[in-house]
Amino acid sequence: MNVPVTVYAEMTPNPSTMKFVANKYLLITGDSVEFSSKADAKGYSPMAEELFNFPFVKNVFVAANFITITKTDNVPWDFITMELREFVKNWISEGKDVLIQMPAPKTVIEATDDSPKKEYLPSEYDDAIKSLLDEYVRPAVENDGGAIDFRGFDNGVVTVVMRGSCAGCPSSTATLKGGIENLLKSHLPEVKEVVAEM
Repeated sequence: MNVPVTVYAEMTPNPSTMKFVANKYLLITGDSVEFSSKADAKGYSPMAEELFNFPFVKNVFVAANFITITKTDNVPWDFITMELREFVKNWISEGKDVLIQMPAPKTVIEATDDSPKKEYLPSEYDDAIKSLLDEYVRPAVENDGGAIDFRGFDNGVVTVVMRGSCAGCPSSTATLKGGIENLLKSHLPEVKEVVAEM
């Protein structure tokens, strides 16, 4: 017997993103993928590609059993939430592909101001930091419709990348400084600070 697909919309701490949660998994646990344009999604996610046909969709983030959609500022959620929820629900119900292949991890694109992204050497603390992030931080961040990725540890500073609703969210800095930094410092005295890579 097929379980009917249900999808509900949930506000996130970021006012321009909404999380659409399904009662089935869209990606295998631990995986997440983000697209910021239709061209970005082409060949990877038919669903995201289709979502970008809505004029108000700015960013699509998919993880576990949810999709976080970032909208443009010119239209309130009240007008579009139902339409997006129906779209997501129908897409999943019809068994259409959410993702046909994972895009390759984004390579570091040389910035025009000649400041390439920092390269991190592996440190003896990387595994401990990653497991703390996976155990304590990732579930909370996913709960808010986002994701956090460990970038590196250097000289007491842990660098992470925030994605989904966490990217550009007003409260993400507080989460980063208050929550994540305190957690890591209490477990690893070597950690002095946590910063997010833009």
